[in-house]
Amino acid sequence: MVSTAALGDATTQLVQGLSVDECARVQHALDYAAAAYGERTLASHQNAFEFSLGVAGTLAYLRSDVETRIAGLLFELAMFEPAIVETLEQLFGSEVATLVRGVQQLIRLRDLTVAQPVLGRGKNAAQEAAAHIETLRKMLLAMASDMRVVLVRLSSCATMLRWFAEQKRFDDTTRDYGREVMDLYAPLANRLGIWQLKWELEDLSFRFLQPDTYKRIAKMLEEKRMAREGFVQSSIDRLEGELKSAGIKAEVSGRPKHIYSIWNKMRGKDLDFSELYDVRAFRVIVPDVKTCYSVLGLVHNIWTPIPKEFDDYISRPKPNGYQSLHTVVTAEDGRPLEVQIRTQEMHNFAEYGIAAHWRYKESGGSNFKGEKYDEKIAWLRQLLAWKSDVADAVAGEDVQKEWVEKLKATTLDDRIFVLTPQARVLELPVGATPIDFAYHLHSEVGHRCRGAKIDGAMVPLNTPLRNGQTCEIITAKGPAGSAGPSRDWLSPEYTVSSRTRSKIRAWFHALDLAETLSQGRALVEKSLQREGKTAVNLEALAHKLGFAKVDDLFIAVGKEKFSLRHVEAALHDAVEAPPLEDAAVVNKSRASSVEQGAKSGVLVVGTEGLMTMLAKCCKPAPPDPIVGFVTRGKGVSIHRQSCKNFAEMRSKAPERVIQTAWGTLGSETVYPVDIFILASDRQGLLRDISEVFSREKINVTGVNTQTTKGQARMVFTAELGSTSQLQKALAAIGEVPSVHEARRA
Repeated sequence: MVSTAALGDATTQLVQGLSVDECARVQHALDYAAAAYGERTLASHQNAFEFSLGVAGTLAYLRSDVETRIAGLLFELAMFEPAIVETLEQLFGSEVATLVRGVQQLIRLRDLTVAQPVLGRGKNAAQEAAAHIETLRKMLLAMASDMRVVLVRLSSCATMLRWFAEQKRFDDTTRDYGREVMDLYAPLANRLGIWQLKWELEDLSFRFLQPDTYKRIAKMLEEKRMAREGFVQSSIDRLEGELKSAGIKAEVSGRPKHIYSIWNKMRGKDLDFSELYDVRAFRVIVPDVKTCYSVLGLVHNIWTPIPKEFDDYISRPKPNGYQSLHTVVTAEDGRPLEVQIRTQEMHNFAEYGIAAHWRYKESGGSNFKGEKYDEKIAWLRQLLAWKSDVADAVAGEDVQKEWVEKLKATTLDDRIFVLTPQARVLELPVGATPIDFAYHLHSEVGHRCRGAKIDGAMVPLNTPLRNGQTCEIITAKGPAGSAGPSRDWLSPEYTVSSRTRSKIRAWFHALDLAETLSQGRALVEKSLQREGKTAVNLEALAHKLGFAKVDDLFIAVGKEKFSLRHVEAALHDAVEAPPLEDAAVVNKSRASSVEQGAKSGVLVVGTEGLMTMLAKCCKPAPPDPIVGFVTRGKGVSIHRQSCKNFAEMRSKAPERVIQTAWGTLGSETVYPVDIFILASDRQGLLRDISEVFSREKINVTGVNTQTTKGQARMVFTAELGSTSQLQKALAAIGEVPSVHEARRA
């Protein structure tokens, strides 16, 4: 348990910078926390109340407001007893309760970030893992509509790492926690501009991730500490004397050394420890920007500057708002010396970042002081999504204002981030429901969606999702296509994504089309039976009535856009298909395509007068080995013996297989054949292939092309009269530049 003296010191720290009323609120929270935590300990074995004091103390150091400090004291209670949040709201207000809930939500990500899923293998694994970490950073900021939630989480990370360091623990737990903080929270502190916390998180994490390297650098710093500090102090004394002579008021001090930063520079620039610039460094703080440049001139007059090591972050701030002048000079002993020059306001922002700006009006309203901070917060919330563009966007004040307006117009407030049970992060519009979530995963998952769980609990399908929740979709069982969406899902109550509604409408359109086709086919077949014309070639009948395909005729009849009277009238003029055995020779003056109603020339062994049609799945043509399959209402479909569709149909209904053979037709009869071509995509490729067909006098009735990653895949439906004509065409196409393969599909 915390001693009385320690508690008194903690109280003094927690109330720094607060009003009398705010101090009383903090004291109330301290008394409540001390009693509520009791002797409870965390998973790290640290006393829970001591941990909470450390978090709240860090928040006080960051100059956060009273609600944030109280939330830092109390949020661990909610981790022990989630229902206690309602009590906290009654005792300390809705603002504190909201912050506590937000921190709970962020901590739920810990399992996700510590145990990263395998996102990829091979050379892309690192890029995919980095992309996943970046998505999580976006998710953190999107979840934190109140940025103070992030401040509490960063403070809790720092407090936990300090405890591990104090206990000198080096095990899997500390290494995993260090990796989590290094990957997720230290970069977040950096992007929020909280440099003091960023450096501490990096150094402590580095201590657990690479303890031997950490100790080696710390030892080198300690071995040369006396000489280094003596030199820096003498340099400070000299500069202070020059500043006094010039009448410049300034505060000069040595700059802290950060072990992780030193290691990063040694590794990144391949430098020896003695060559590092910032091992010997100091900082100058002045009243205004003009004086910053005056001091810079004075420093360059005293020592020789190294031109390539000068950075002006005042006129060109870093993306997170950091401003300062950085210069490296050559000191009297010939070794480098780094100097940082900034105003007090710049220094405060560099140390505390956005944490210093979360202040409410004295009236207790929820608006921040001035629109300037509102814009800065809006900018910071977008920083992760726009990080690649920000670096060069804030060159001057006018540009910065324009950039802020651009960011405000494209906020993340209309997006949420939701997890799958496999820890995949999906970005959805605000208000999205489990149905939107399901269709975002896959159209088939959406069609088969029958229920949903959010964070393990069953919920209605129209429940709006929130940031950070885990959603699991329950799908219908059974064969594909047996389940489908409800028409109710098209209402705004169930879906908010236009992409989702488009997929649902497409499903119903396909369903309606199939039903219409079935109804139309039944009506036409009934009319054929009534007229005694069941042997009519349906494709020929459809062409005669002005339809490209027989299915188009069925759909028009099913939609009642085409009268059956026209069908009956055409039947009286139509010529029934004669017995196939009698169709030995057909003499025509021009080529006749079986696809346009010409006789197929197929003999059905042992049967006369049966209607036949060539299957479109394999497009048989003489002299392919063929076989027949008796369909329901459409006669005998003729397939190539190697057809996969026929093999499946034969396995299900072997009794409907019928022996067939090619008869003898005229040389001018042509058959539709699919030709597959694989080629490297280039300009003029389609033209060159078309010229081959034209040269060989081959009629092309259909073309389907797809291009992926520079590879063109083409399927031409061509009318051919013989195998030799096909082989000649394939050989000619194979000689076209860029064509890799040409074969019958």
